[in-house]
Amino acid sequence: MKSQGNDPRFPVFIADEGLNFKKHVFDDPKVLGRQLIEAADGHPVDEHVAIAILPNGDFEDIRLDESYDLRGRGAEKVLVARTDRVFKFKIDDKDLEWPRACISGFVLRKLADLPENYNLWQEIPGQQDRKIADSDVINLDAKGVERFISLIDQTTEGDTLPSFDQTFLVDHGYQFDVVQEGRETGIILKSLDLPEGKFNEEAADILVLLPAGYPDCAPDMFYASPHLTLASGQVPKACTVQYNYAGRVWQRWSRHNNAWRPGIDGLRTMVARIKTALAEARP
Repeated sequence: MKSQGNDPRFPVFIADEGLNFKKHVFDDPKVLGRQLIEAADGHPVDEHVAIAILPNGDFEDIRLDESYDLRGRGAEKVLVARTDRVFKFKIDDKDLEWPRACISGFVLRKLADLPENYNLWQEIPGQQDRKIADSDVINLDAKGVERFISLIDQTTEGDTLPSFDQTFLVDHGYQFDVVQEGRETGIILKSLDLPEGKFNEEAADILVLLPAGYPDCAPDMFYASPHLTLASGQVPKACTVQYNYAGRVWQRWSRHNNAWRPGIDGLRTMVARIKTALAEARP
């Protein structure tokens, strides 16, 4: 990293295993790995490693007596960590270990051997899962075993669908689209099978609109296309209103959701309620 202003010295941010970064300044642009470790109070020095965190998220080891040039490398951050422990974590169903408390998203992707069209997500109990970027640095020393899942990127406008919802839909064989229109995000379940002999159609597309606070806030109602009538020709109760979305006219099924458990409920819950509403539909 180049010096700033009139200061001829060379700064670098050094993190401990808790990912706490502290600015250090060196007079010489070339420093040894052991100097970086000593600056971070890593003792004994030979039980620690210095690791440059590159802009693309990759890690580069700096040997104890290796001269490392702080100029023009683009590596403004260095991690100092002990090497006498292993840290366990899971990617999908694989149990993996890493010799340092910190790992980058780039390295996680390499370990998982992910195709380019897959994203990596960190499971966070009780909260929306976090999408991992290559440049992210994750602390593996937190309580419990860190868990990551890989999912194909099926969203059309950003990361609007939590990974646990994607996992549910993919694992259960649902075909779906994520559509962004204005401020509304819609999940379209494609060709959902309907109860046999109950309606004028055997299958229909079902639209669920996600509120701004989802998954902490519950979706309300759902929508069908094409319009459904019962086998008798009658329209199901509370299904007479039309709704325009994504260039299509949908039949609104007014089924309000009065119970929702943040951190527990999601599309799994909503799909179950939709199936129940369809099965119990009456004039």
